[in-house]
Amino acid sequence: MYKKYILPTVTILCLMIGLLVGSAVTHKATAQQFNWRRYMAPQSKVDQLLQYMQAGYVDELNVDSLTEEVMTELVQKLDPHSAYIPKKDLEMVNSELSASFSGIGVQFNIQQDTVCIVAVIPGGPSEGVGVLAGDKIILVDDSVFTGKGINNEKVMHTLRGPKDTEVKLTIKRNGSDELLDYLIVRGDIPVHAVDAAFIIEKNKKKLGYIKVNKFSETTYDEFISALAKLKSQGAESYIVDLRENSGGYMDQAIRMANEFLRQGDMIVYAEGRAYPRYEAKADGKGRFQNVPLCVLIDDFSASASEIFAGAMQDNDRAQIIGRRSFGKGLVQQQLPFSDGSAIRLTIARYYTPSGRCIQKPYTLGQQTDYQMELIERFEHGEFFSADSVQLTDTTQYFTKGGRVVHGGGGIMPDIFIGRDTTLNTPYYNKCVNLAYTYQFAYQYTDKHRRELQKFKDWQALEKHLLKQNVLAEFVDYASTKGVNQQDTTLLRYSNLTVEQQIKKSTPLLNRLICAYIIRNIIGDEGFYPIFERDDEITRKAVEEMAKQ
Repeated sequence: MYKKYILPTVTILCLMIGLLVGSAVTHKATAQQFNWRRYMAPQSKVDQLLQYMQAGYVDELNVDSLTEEVMTELVQKLDPHSAYIPKKDLEMVNSELSASFSGIGVQFNIQQDTVCIVAVIPGGPSEGVGVLAGDKIILVDDSVFTGKGINNEKVMHTLRGPKDTEVKLTIKRNGSDELLDYLIVRGDIPVHAVDAAFIIEKNKKKLGYIKVNKFSETTYDEFISALAKLKSQGAESYIVDLRENSGGYMDQAIRMANEFLRQGDMIVYAEGRAYPRYEAKADGKGRFQNVPLCVLIDDFSASASEIFAGAMQDNDRAQIIGRRSFGKGLVQQQLPFSDGSAIRLTIARYYTPSGRCIQKPYTLGQQTDYQMELIERFEHGEFFSADSVQLTDTTQYFTKGGRVVHGGGGIMPDIFIGRDTTLNTPYYNKCVNLAYTYQFAYQYTDKHRRELQKFKDWQALEKHLLKQNVLAEFVDYASTKGVNQQDTTLLRYSNLTVEQQIKKSTPLLNRLICAYIIRNIIGDEGFYPIFERDDEITRKAVEEMAKQ
């Protein structure tokens, strides 16, 4: 009865922002370009109107501000993935898909209005001067950097900056009564597209698992390195996890797909009104053409993720497991303006080898309805049951081997796995949705950091944590946040007492808390083996790969 509250609207909307912005650049130099100048009129009515207003309006006007509003309003009349990017936002938006950015080299979160350093990036500027995980930033350039005004955007804007520029941090360190000053010279910080690559063993077979979080400038290179590493460790088959991957550069998805397909196999094609048809086909040089393969997708897999999954599905090259993908089949190209701003303009649609356009329906200018579509999927039950999937295109398309597939709204997996809510309770949902599990894991790590750092692999560290009865400490922590016997919302959607809810959700809570703590000490290479071990989609993929 309470399953509708498992994934709140705010969570989906936050992920939607990533899908609409982070996945915008799906076109790069591998696709055909065309001459924009021949489409440009000398001067539009909008230009003339702004000039008239600037020259003769009765009152003084801020024409620059008006221009920004007009640009935003015009682009909002287009499809949901075209976007106007003001100059002040362009660097941040572009860095989402860049191989690196300039900064101090730390991962952080905000706890009680204080910026806490979760991890120091190896080889980065902060490590070089002695900043440590667990440090708390109190001052930046001698100005107070704590309080209610601190948020993620402000922290990133402050700590990032041009390469070779200096920033002074004043740090509070556990065990030290005095504040510590560090002068840090900003440098290039790598942005990784592959979160983790590790071996899963099943029935004496070694299976390589690779988690790809986006299609950035370095995704293909990182992916190939991960494949090579796993192959050297004895991997005989592979799982490529593209869940919550909102996409990125089309050419990276094409190069990845090429590794698994035979010469001449179609990967993707694209065309638009003024955009000549572009086809990408496999060149036959892929090094993994014959290995068993499985691809994981979900509701937030979009754009380049769908290109890769669609190519594997239509060529009968891999099993696709999970839930229907997002449905973004539009190609954007970024075009600059003279003032340093830019537009990401939709110029074409892309199609999978069978001819499917993955783009889900939209109405020009109706971006709110488009953004709500994912929430509607959730509410009518699609996240939980394949029977609730509502495809808008009833046309039958055929894979290379003659299987029927459908388009018109994302990639439908070969094996659908709904969200498993068996162990979910209102207690678990509230603690996760309010990030109490994450916050507790940081505080526990900070309190026991020296002890935890003695463990060099995730297996030993997990055993240690389970012996410490970390869950009991978490329950006490959650109680201080108001998630306890007195919280009537916990009983509203369940007939279980709070104690019974905690007991029922114990496996989920233990897994998540331990995984977060281990990530704080070892990183993603320790987090994902635990987090994915009991994941229902990963489990199914492992079972299917074990059959081959």
